[in-house]
Amino acid sequence: MFPNSTLNDTQRSFSRRWFMKDCGLSLGSVALTTMLGKGAASASQVIANPQAPKAPHFPAKAKNVIFLYMGGAPSHLDLFDNKPELRRMDGTVPPPELLKGYQSAFIRPNNKLLGSKFEFKRYGNCGMEMADILPHIGSCADDISLIRSMQTDAFNHAPAQILMSTGSQQFGRPSLGSWVSYGLGSENQNLPSFVVMSSGTKGPSAGNSNWSSGFLPSVHDGVTFNSTGEPVLYLSNPKGITRKQQRDTIDAVNFFNDKRLKSVGDPEINSRLAAFEMAFRMQDVAPEVTDISLESEKTIEMYGAEPGKASFANNCLLARRLVERGVRFVELFHESWDQHGNLEKDLKKNCKDVDKACAALVKDLKQRGLLDETLIVWGGEFGRTPMVQGGNDGRDHHPNAFSMWMAGGGVKGGMELGKTDDLGFNAVEDKVHVHDLNATILHLLGFDHTKLTTRSQGRDFRLTDVHGNVVNKILV
Repeated sequence: MFPNSTLNDTQRSFSRRWFMKDCGLSLGSVALTTMLGKGAASASQVIANPQAPKAPHFPAKAKNVIFLYMGGAPSHLDLFDNKPELRRMDGTVPPPELLKGYQSAFIRPNNKLLGSKFEFKRYGNCGMEMADILPHIGSCADDISLIRSMQTDAFNHAPAQILMSTGSQQFGRPSLGSWVSYGLGSENQNLPSFVVMSSGTKGPSAGNSNWSSGFLPSVHDGVTFNSTGEPVLYLSNPKGITRKQQRDTIDAVNFFNDKRLKSVGDPEINSRLAAFEMAFRMQDVAPEVTDISLESEKTIEMYGAEPGKASFANNCLLARRLVERGVRFVELFHESWDQHGNLEKDLKKNCKDVDKACAALVKDLKQRGLLDETLIVWGGEFGRTPMVQGGNDGRDHHPNAFSMWMAGGGVKGGMELGKTDDLGFNAVEDKVHVHDLNATILHLLGFDHTKLTTRSQGRDFRLTDVHGNVVNKILV
């Protein structure tokens, strides 16, 4: 290239076009050659099936994950973390030393303390303590690892949800389900490896960033399923289009996409090819998979499901049907837990909506011999304050401490890990950060979380960034 001072505007424009066209393609070819690896005959031969099953780093305890995401953040103090001292101090101001450096989302930190209005009981042979508004989950206590010392870095919903889902508070990173799809591929080439469903009052605050593939190939995006009506939006053929016409159309589009793929080697073209083929195959299998009316009456009643109606219970039953067919990661968002006020009434309703179905999922997988290889994760993005909001019946966002539970897939049953202080304000023993949770999930799937990486923008990225430790105490 000549110095700019020697070029007129036309030459300068031509030089830019030449550089982007020829040099850009050459650099792309170098990158593709590196990506293809040893002995690659062509791009289409090597990356023809981006969801082919892959081996993890070491033998895995879990093959599949069902993440029951309680969007909005359930109150640990009213469900899993009984605090008699908080009840005793109800209506008083928190100790000043507790609030040093503390930042709340909406309330003044020195709002009065609020003791839980719910009774707690001990469940199972292990004597695990939970609120009595979760009797069905309580009946699974001997299969559950309950973590009472969770922590996060964010105290507003969207950043905290994205942190839980992607390991970063910033948009654009791959989600946990996408990393699992990327690392393991799919056992069923007729269904996506990562499926998402929603219920409750609305979708999650962070939207589809919770299941985005970020800078991984888009074939690892979470695919949204519906529990009623058409299983996947726009999956059915338009009126007047036959199956053969659809096949011929896809073949024609794929022919040109494949030529382009061989020409430029862009992996995203291969994702597009795979998406068309997956959608075509799903037209045959998705309606049967999502038809929960095919289940026995006993099973439908166990979940509290109602075929034909949208509900969290329906989604739980569908989640079992999906992992049974080899779907790697199923995430159920139930966004209704943001009780800044009306806490007592809304918590009762929320627990009624999810309690029975969550327990049914654990028991159903167990009786089918699938719980040992299916990891269930339950929880939200943060906890709730010991201080009151909304008169005398609400709690604000709280990142310092919250509770989550896991079952199956290589975790101990009847296990209680971690403690918070007497007011449930800070985690004080066996602290588990969101990064630690994600490291543990990947470990159970057979991955060293520090080595499951992808290169983007000049450096290697991973789900846990530069953080995360496996929580060995809850592992079998």
